[in-house]
Parts: sequence; structure tokens; C-alpha cells
Amino acid sequence: MTKLSVNINKFATIRNARGGNNPNLIQIAIDCQRFGAEGITVHPRPDERHIRYQDVRDLPAVITTEFNVEGNPIPSFIDLVLATKPTQVTLVPDAPDALTSDTGWDTIKHYDFLREVIQEFKKAGIRTSIFINPIAPMIEGAAKVATDRIEFYTGTYAHHYFQDRERAIAAYRDTCRLAVDLGLGINAGHDLDLHNLQFFKQNMASLLEVSIGHALICDAIYYGLENTIQLYKRALQE
Repeated sequence: MTKLSVNINKFATIRNARGGNNPNLIQIAIDCQRFGAEGITVHPRPDERHIRYQDVRDLPAVITTEFNVEGNPIPSFIDLVLATKPTQVTLVPDAPDALTSDTGWDTIKHYDFLREVIQEFKKAGIRTSIFINPIAPMIEGAAKVATDRIEFYTGTYAHHYFQDRERAIAAYRDTCRLAVDLGLGINAGHDLDLHNLQFFKQNMASLLEVSIGHALICDAIYYGLENTIQLYKRALQE
């Protein structure tokens, strides 16, 4: 059973555009879970252009499923995660001014750094995951830094899906097998949507969790949030 974690960043973007507290992120998190989401994901960035650090501090009080906090492990992010103790922390190598995350870690180049940070989170009882591309040496490096899980960056898959979906999935399918053999749990996220999610799931038998935000929230404009969450869950089950 693959869990759906809803990334609520875009709701925060809408709130911040007008100031105030509309939409209310606390209520959004409550409703997403009530509508069937098995987790809530947030990705605070240093400029707080969507999720604010205070949001991360406030949300654990209403999370009844799983709380996943993503981000680049700069000192302020590490302190925030250790203070809030989410279910999972996902380490993402995005620059402070990045529009969105667009690649995974070089686990060989950043071996010492990743291993140190991961051990710090593990000591606090927080499950760790690292954002990664479907490249065999990077997967092997992920096992060596002792992360619990990897999260496949699926933007490349989504970009090529309509051109040749078999070719688009091939590297993910192959490296998924490698990761499982190395004892790593498998998550995925970025540009997954109602068009490409089911095929991805069908080819990733060990997929534990997907984190989806932008596409899901865009679909919710047309279908409604509750119905949209159910549509995504259905794609993961069929």
C-alpha cells in the first residue's frame, strides 16, 4: 500500500499572496487527513516564500498521520527539524533561490556531510530520506550514508512520460530494485499527477510513499480537494 502525502506548500503560497491567514494551513492539514491523505508534507525555504518556519512548529499539533519536512539541511533547517521532530525528514539539495527542487544529491561528493546530518536526525528518532536521481552509484552512495529511505526525483520521468513512458520509467524501475536490495525504503515525488502516477506505481512495486503538491492542488481547483485526494489514492491502488 503506497501512502499519499499531500504537500501543502502551494496553499501557503496563496495565503502569503494576500497576507492574513486565508487559507488556514492548520485547517488545510486537518482536512487533507480527513479526506484520506496518509501524510502531510511541507518544504520550508529560507526566504519563507510559502511555508514559514512557524508553520512547521504549529502543524505537529494537528498531524494524526505522518509529518514529512523537506529541505536543504542548512543549520536553521536542522534546528527546526530537531525542535519539531516530524515523522520523516527529507533532505533536498536545492539552492536558497531555487524555484523548485530539480535534482537529487550527489551522495559520493557529499558523503561526509550527509552521513553526519543523517546520524544527527536518527539520534533524535526521526526517519530520514534523501532526494535522489535514479542513478545506480548515487543509490549505492545513499545506502552508505545510512539513510532509511530515498525519494526519487520524478521530474525527469514526468517530463518524458508522454513521449515514451517505457523509456521514462526504465531507470527508476532498475534503480528501485537496486535500492530495495540495499535495504532502502522507496519514496517518490515531483511532477507526479493523475496522468502519470498510476503507471509509475505499477512499475515500482516497493513504493512506500509519494509526496504530491502542485499537481494535486491544481486538480483540486476543478475537482474539489476531497475528491482530488480520493482520485490520487485510487491511482495508487489500481
